Amino acid sequence: MENSTSSSSNTQATGVIVALTVVVAITAIIYFYQGSTPEPVADVVKPEAETTVVEVSDLPVPDTQPEVKIDVIEPATTTETEPVVVAEVAPEKVLPQLDESDDWIRAKLPEITWRNELLKLIIDDDMIRRFVVFTDNFAKGTLAYEHSFLVQPTGKFSAKESDQADKTILVWDENVTKRFTLYVDLLRTVDSDLLVEWYVELKPLIDQAYSELGYPDTEFAEVLHEAITRVLDMEIPKEPLELVRPSVMYKYKDQDIEQLSDADKLLLRIGKDNLLVIKSVLLEITEKLSRTRE
Repeated sequence: MENSTSSSSNTQATGVIVALTVVVAITAIIYFYQGSTPEPVADVVKPEAETTVVEVSDLPVPDTQPEVKIDVIEPATTTETEPVVVAEVAPEKVLPQLDESDDWIRAKLPEITWRNELLKLIIDDDMIRRFVVFTDNFAKGTLAYEHSFLVQPTGKFSAKESDQADKTILVWDENVTKRFTLYVDLLRTVDSDLLVEWYVELKPLIDQAYSELGYPDTEFAEVLHEAITRVLDMEIPKEPLELVRPSVMYKYKDQDIEQLSDADKLLLRIGKDNLLVIKSVLLEITEKLSRTRE
């Protein structure tokens, strides 16, 4: 009996649960159905809309905004312009004719030395030709006094007796060398730079005068170099040179010296001190002449 009662209770409980489940399911279905399905309304017939096909090309193109250019103003830079240097063109130097060159040289002679009183020693007649002829002869060892561009010194060479060791000999009088002092002073005070400049400037006339001597294919510069070399190579005697007088003229006792050229013996007669000065000046002139040929 009890078992029948328990079974009946269980069956009832189960039936209740099933009933509740069915109710919940039906409720959910109804809720879902009502939320998703609209209420039925009368059918409204809408006119069919007319479809218009628009070509893309017919569409108005929106105006594009013009490109705005912004000018960038850069700060001005100050540039210093270098001054234009215009080279000065030296005026062309016009030389006179050879026969008219004395006036040209006379006008410039006072510039050559600050001892203008010594210019009286220069023969200012046909100066270029005199210089060329005398130098040409001197380079060969001869003395062309008639073509000298310098006034001949006054006085004559004279000898005196000199006691040397255990004997008395004849030597040149030291006073003889004084006759060359003014000439050496003139050479010593010459502006060597200006002298070389004149030589270069007058070279066409100098070469012309030299060609008149019969040397058309030889430059006078070679002759001038030989003449200067003769002076520079001259040895200065350490002791007075003994003289003899077999006749009117004095001669050197040493035959090697007596056989020297007239130009070399003149260099010996002008004295050691004068010769040293001449060598020094000519060496300076030679160096400056060599720079003009570089």
